Amino acid sequence: MRHINIAIDGPAGAGKSTIAKAIAKKRNLIYVDTGAMYRAMALYFLRKGIASDDVEAIEQEIPKVDVSIHYENGEQIVMLNGENVNALIRTPEVGNMASTVSVHKKVREKLVELQRALAVKTSVVMDGRDIGTMVLPDAKVKIYLTASVDVRAGRRQAELAEKGIVSDFETVRQEILDRDKRDMTRKHSPLCKAEDAVEVDTSDMSMAEAVEAIEAVVAEREQAGAKQSI
Repeated sequence: MRHINIAIDGPAGAGKSTIAKAIAKKRNLIYVDTGAMYRAMALYFLRKGIASDDVEAIEQEIPKVDVSIHYENGEQIVMLNGENVNALIRTPEVGNMASTVSVHKKVREKLVELQRALAVKTSVVMDGRDIGTMVLPDAKVKIYLTASVDVRAGRRQAELAEKGIVSDFETVRQEILDRDKRDMTRKHSPLCKAEDAVEVDTSDMSMAEAVEAIEAVVAEREQAGAKQSI
């Protein structure tokens, strides 16, 4: 199989991680959850009591942060300075911190370097908010995944409930709207659709239908690439 990188971008709650994992498993590719990497770094800053707008403190601490990814029995393990933090990075507090610290250029530079290195070594499915535009601008397949804010809020609320976290729908909805605004208006690498990305709206799709739609795009791009190489 030829080397292929699949970039999936989109706002919070659009189903990026679930769909990216399914595509990676189906195609036996490495799945890279970039959001988890930002969450791990956000967890570090929270533990240190560093405010998200304290640029000087953040930049001083960045060299002390090591975020890495490896796999055990097919599961992605996110390591923060040698600690498995999978169970600690999915709370709303960490998610909001990740969104606010990700605006800092030095934070993005550190993590983008690791993400690009992974994509050079092996074929990957990578999801995030600036994968197709900044991290992997030469990716053969770019998807912009979206859904209505109400659908995304419902999914996030259900995700929290599965973890035993009780949440209010309107609060979750507003948090998503706030995060969308931060992600789309930040100075460095804002969330936006790459010019050559295919938009997939999952509002009225099951996860299986969304995976099928993206699989069709991947197959089309692969076929086009094969013809160009002849």
